[in-house]
Amino acid sequence: KFVFAAFFFFFFQVSHAQKINLLTSGTKASFRGLNVPNDGTIWVSGSNGTVGKSTNSGKTWQWKQVPGFEKTDFRDIEASDSNTAIIMAIAEPAYILRTVNGGKQWDIVYKNDTKGMFLDAMDFIDHQHGIVVGDPINGKIFLATTNNGGASWIEMAENKRPSADSGEACFASSGTNIKMTAKNKYLLVTGGLNSNLVIDGYKKIALPIQKGKETTGANSIAYHNKKIMAAGGDFTNKDSIAGNFIFTKNKGKRFIHSLHPPSGYRSCVAFINGKTWVSCGLNGVDITLNNGKSFIKISDESFHVVQKSTTGNNVFLAGEKGKVAVVSYE
Repeated sequence: KFVFAAFFFFFFQVSHAQKINLLTSGTKASFRGLNVPNDGTIWVSGSNGTVGKSTNSGKTWQWKQVPGFEKTDFRDIEASDSNTAIIMAIAEPAYILRTVNGGKQWDIVYKNDTKGMFLDAMDFIDHQHGIVVGDPINGKIFLATTNNGGASWIEMAENKRPSADSGEACFASSGTNIKMTAKNKYLLVTGGLNSNLVIDGYKKIALPIQKGKETTGANSIAYHNKKIMAAGGDFTNKDSIAGNFIFTKNKGKRFIHSLHPPSGYRSCVAFINGKTWVSCGLNGVDITLNNGKSFIKISDESFHVVQKSTTGNNVFLAGEKGKVAVVSYE
């Protein structure tokens, strides 16, 4: 009884402490790309070649359909400030575009029309060094890197790319299935018939997460110190909590299932601060205050991606039908 009462009190406190406030976006595009370089600057990218930017924490927005890419889905965006940003067009062909003037002009900095090419996510460790991941080509997970802020990209040699199991691929659900941990070092999660954690291309660890179907597996990874969170499940079963979330405190040596996992399939998880992480998906948003041991649902609103400001404290979410929101604390 004491444990139940304590948990109920914890639930009451948490569910009333955080609130999701929707921001006016002014577009009907579906957003899976989100980057927040500082508390005031928000970039989003998504369907119909749409890119949006706010420089006042989401109060007002600038919207643009990138010319020549009106039917393109930009599944990820990375930005260093309000002027410089990189967007990723998934397939076929796959493109990476860059702006240095706040989105007024976008230049093509990478193109790949290889059959089967499908880019999934990007990540940067600083303003210069970044990585992009794509689905397997010839049995090897595609990777390319940049060391000049995304102005040019170098495809990783095939013998340095991790091998993919049969039926193993990557999900382009939130632009967060790869995280750089240092220059030329990264963590990557895969899904499908098999789901694995890949460390720097040479070490592969099977994940105890839901798998076995093309729609299952890890969709997102978040990293802080030695702690790793992996979120996913089955995106065709949005309310299922079966094998949808795992975490490790020792960089993959042992994975643990949450006692109270997020309340359904989750496409994204993000580290906030201390012991706090936020995860979102098709049926809502959940928060943990104890490093993944237990989650509490704080919203039933559907979102694809959640990100914390790189240099600040604000936490934003983005999703379908032009939704952008901020997590507020009461």
